[in-house]
Amino acid sequence: MGTMNISLPETLKSFVDQQVSQGRYSTSSEYLRELIRKDQDRLRLRDLLLSGGASASGAPANASYFESLRDRVRKSPKSGAQE
Repeated sequence: MGTMNISLPETLKSFVDQQVSQGRYSTSSEYLRELIRKDQDRLRLRDLLLSGGASASGAPANASYFESLRDRVRKSPKSGAQE
């Protein structure tokens, strides 16, 4: 695992310390790793949304579409809902 030293204004350091002291995180490093992971997820979602917005329109997702989707999931070997 790599190491990174960062400088924070006292107000931000106090906030991080508070998150750790409240038991939400065991260390300040854990807190920062979680923030970075969430930002990565946010960026992935943003990219997916932009990609979807730029793609051609498909058929509308109406009640029939969702019922068909439920049927496929029910029949899927992984669903565990086979009869």
